[in-house]
Amino acid sequence: MDIALLLIGLLFTIVGLIGSFLPVLPGPPLSWVGLLLLYLTDAVPDDWWFLGITAAVALIVFALDYVIPAIGTKKFGGTRAGVIGTTIGLIVGLLAPIPGGIIVGPFLGALIGELSNKADNKTALKAAFGSFLGFLTGTFMKFVVAIIFMGLFLSTAWEYRAAIFPYFN
Repeated sequence: MDIALLLIGLLFTIVGLIGSFLPVLPGPPLSWVGLLLLYLTDAVPDDWWFLGITAAVALIVFALDYVIPAIGTKKFGGTRAGVIGTTIGLIVGLLAPIPGGIIVGPFLGALIGELSNKADNKTALKAAFGSFLGFLTGTFMKFVVAIIFMGLFLSTAWEYRAAIFPYFN
């Protein structure tokens, strides 16, 4: 059972890492579920303080991911249309077979969103930049937390490898 929990937990941390870039997947909370599954094994001793602190970090980052792009957009004079355009642009950028689509897509999406909201070109460009900057900040923050969670997962699994894989020692 420990090996199954370890593998499923590893899968959750990988999906959480991917989720730090995809807006439809909550990256850090999924990575945290991977940590939880590792700590639910019989081989790894319970550390509820560690799990509580990492859960709080995951939830704070999850909440900030919704706040930061809105702050960036508002600070640069953008509207909700710019935020929606950023998200649509990200999805199109991920699916488009062009290099840098994940970076160009959100910016163009925000620009198109602002222009569709009847903003003039200068205002739309400024708001698109703010929305894009907020998106990059949130994505970077989620990615860093997901990488840290994966590192914690792997180091803990390595530390208790003898107990997790008793037949291979």
